[in-house]
Amino acid sequence: MLVHPWDGPVDEHEWREALRVLDFGQLIAPGGPGRELPVVVPTHFLFDGDRTVELHLARPNPVWAAFEERPRALLTVVGDYVYVPAEVNAGDDPALGVPTSYYASVQAEVDVEVVDDPAAKAAILNRQLAHFEPAGSPRLPVDALGADRRQLPGIRGLRLTVTGVRAKFKYGGNKSVEQRVEIASALASRGGPMDGAAWRRLLARLPGDSVGPTGGAVGPGGAVDAATPGVPTGGGTPGDPTG
Repeated sequence: MLVHPWDGPVDEHEWREALRVLDFGQLIAPGGPGRELPVVVPTHFLFDGDRTVELHLARPNPVWAAFEERPRALLTVVGDYVYVPAEVNAGDDPALGVPTSYYASVQAEVDVEVVDDPAAKAAILNRQLAHFEPAGSPRLPVDALGADRRQLPGIRGLRLTVTGVRAKFKYGGNKSVEQRVEIASALASRGGPMDGAAWRRLLARLPGDSVGPTGGAVGPGGAVDAATPGVPTGGGTPGDPTG
């Protein structure tokens, strides 16, 4: 994944929070050298905010053979993505406008530990269900010795340890604050499925000294964001010459 300096995370908290919130992704297992293609598994998961990811998969999943060959994988998430039309992305000169995409993506390199102990699998399930299930769910707690003991053999747990991360938050970081606020307002006015999430990420990445009590971009539903336009960031040209 290409990550320009202006698209990188502002700090570790940004990618960690993204991996915690964007809790559905693809687990990519390359397997051994003789494998033609990796195994790619779409899955929910739970990130502890530090270095550990937990999930479970069905026992017939083809990923287990790949992990036997090599216990390494890449966990990747993409979210808060929008298409930015050329006119919106153009700035003051429509002739220079090119369309682009805004998105958040985290790619985590992980060591893989397969979990088959019934009590340990139940503990993973309990942590996952506590995260995903509504409050008061009758599926909690999972009991490895009780009613759930016959279902647990049908799954295997996974504990992934993050050893490296590449993260990208592509929200116009090569543009001036004024241009980014204008783009944010256009996204908010459009009101598409992820425009609100992209709007929030775009404005959250503005320099701290550009935030003030008045002015700013009108957000989804007519709310006014506190970002004050017009503070230069010193970077980039209009358009999207590279992805």
